[in-house]
Amino acid sequence: MTTLAAAVRAPLTTERRPAAAATFILLGLINICIFGLLSHHGDASFDFSQPGLGVKIPVIRIPAAPTCFVLGAISIGLGVARATVPFSQRGKRLALAAVLLCLLVSVLCWADAGEIAINLINLVQGTLVTSIPLTLGALAGCLCERSGVINIAIEGQLLFGAFTAAIVASAFGGLWVGLVAGSLAGGLVGLLLAVFAITFLMDQIILGVVLNVLALGMTDYLYDRLMAQNPNYNTGSSFGAIKIPGLAQIPVIGPIFFDSNIFLYITYVAVIGIQVALFSSRWGLRVRAVGEHPTAADTVGINVLWIRYRNVILGGLIAGIGGAYLTIGSVGLFNQDISSGFGYIALAALIFGRWTPLGSVAAALLFGFCLELALVLPTVNPSVPAPIMNMAPYVATIIAVAGLVGKVRAPKADGQPYVKA
Repeated sequence: MTTLAAAVRAPLTTERRPAAAATFILLGLINICIFGLLSHHGDASFDFSQPGLGVKIPVIRIPAAPTCFVLGAISIGLGVARATVPFSQRGKRLALAAVLLCLLVSVLCWADAGEIAINLINLVQGTLVTSIPLTLGALAGCLCERSGVINIAIEGQLLFGAFTAAIVASAFGGLWVGLVAGSLAGGLVGLLLAVFAITFLMDQIILGVVLNVLALGMTDYLYDRLMAQNPNYNTGSSFGAIKIPGLAQIPVIGPIFFDSNIFLYITYVAVIGIQVALFSSRWGLRVRAVGEHPTAADTVGINVLWIRYRNVILGGLIAGIGGAYLTIGSVGLFNQDISSGFGYIALAALIFGRWTPLGSVAAALLFGFCLELALVLPTVNPSVPAPIMNMAPYVATIIAVAGLVGKVRAPKADGQPYVKA
């Protein structure tokens, strides 16, 4: 946690080209030496159809091992080019996207035993919904850190929001009431973060860890005292899927984007709203000014402390919605430590996304894809070791932050308390 937090605080000023190139080459060797050599002899099958849509797309079959070898060679070639040729920012991002795509396709080819086709529609749909708490958590961190406050407490906001949403929805019999309560619970953790970090000038990294431990201890205690002894407070109710008429019937795209529960649609609105607000509005300009140079912002009449308070609380409200998804948007039930480190993965997505909403969403989708793979692949191919696949999201987090994130810079005033002169 401390290492990840330090990455948030300190801008990376060293040249990261050798690290990125080495990572590209390493991933290419993994494609060849692990996924390629261990793939079954035959074709990997991928299905793009779903029953009930009336459109049947033929199953796509590609040779598993040769595909891994070719994709590995492409990644190695990009790694060599990355080390020897200066890339533009767009070129770096395209190269990174290509290497990650090669890795993901190689994983799918290795995992597919050729007997059961992998349904990519279900896989992508599962990726979107699995990444909801990661996306909302990353957006919460983006709002906080763009205003200059480090938010290590995303994990606690998710966990407390999940618990509150489950118990309120069960006690009052209303899922919408639970959703609002979960959001408010995350906002309460955000308020605590704001009070101690902004008013009492407490170290923000230590404070975030303390709030995470506090949320974990409180939810464990209340679970044992309330939910475990009274099942009526943990009934397992959850939102169902909402089909958008017309759009949900579009082949391939419809089932992925327009046939899900309310949390995915809330996430759409949050992503677009925060991206536009931060970079295309007067409010966003003030927030970014406070996160970069609060003293200069104060001299032109911007209330620095109020901006920070508002953003931290708003971030908590959004993270609380992500926590509510873990219970009333997914399994319905609350279990101890249900967030399972999602808050820290969301923090990594924020760094990987370079403190921008759209970049954070892209990184959250990558980590969400790894989480979904850990659930799907052992069912498609029983020989795939489930414990190894469960490690995939966390390994991907380490690789992304350590080797692929490249040269990034956090907001200049991130983590620095502001005291009005």
